[in-house]
Amino acid sequence: MDYLTVEDAISKPGLRVVLTASVPGPWGEAVKSLLVYKGIDYAPVAQVGGGANEALQEWTGQSSAPVLVLDDNPPVSHWLDQLHFIERMHDNNPLLPEAMGARAEVIGLSALIAGADGIGWNRRLQLFAPSMVLAEVPEQVQRMAQKYGYSQQQAERASAKLLAQLAHLDSVLARQEQAGREYLVGETVTAADFYLAHFAGLIKPLGPEDNPMPDWLRVQYESADDATKTAFTPRLTALRDRMFERHIKLPLEF
Repeated sequence: MDYLTVEDAISKPGLRVVLTASVPGPWGEAVKSLLVYKGIDYAPVAQVGGGANEALQEWTGQSSAPVLVLDDNPPVSHWLDQLHFIERMHDNNPLLPEAMGARAEVIGLSALIAGADGIGWNRRLQLFAPSMVLAEVPEQVQRMAQKYGYSQQQAERASAKLLAQLAHLDSVLARQEQAGREYLVGETVTAADFYLAHFAGLIKPLGPEDNPMPDWLRVQYESADDATKTAFTPRLTALRDRMFERHIKLPLEF
């Protein structure tokens, strides 16, 4: 992607989206897909994963990605706020159902995937664990692990949580399939399906032709143990594949 620097983005009008440059971070990739699905144009702004990102900290009050900034409005940096922000920008291609029960279910499943202590969160704790026991922990890893509240105890709990979360998603999708439905909630695609498609990449990333991530990152993402890989069932994999066939452009660009 052709990224703006933070310094150049600050004075630029319109929607700017801060993204981790050169890697397919699932939170950022999900935001990009939601924006494209809604037909919303944006200017990408580069963030360095695990870096200090001082200029971004000064501009948005935090140093992570993704972040959405529209004109002179306050930055939007929490995944759920971003979902509501994107949904409000255009009425077309809704990401959240109007019916309150279904809407709550979509938000709940999305939180199970992308929220604190969710699938992405616990898979990240798994990924940090090998580096955190080194005699000298890399500064970038230490900085990111701190953001996720890493501790040995939390890392040890992460695998069981992740297996339970994946099992729940599989059971939800099984009930949907029994009703002749192809998505996680209701009859049509919602935000929860987009989150599942992209967070699947932390366990079973698409091949290099569709997801040309750096080799070192692919090794990390594919390092899930057998139990975690098995928990990402053929049913969940099929939904991931449907999303990329129907709703998300390939190859991924980052």
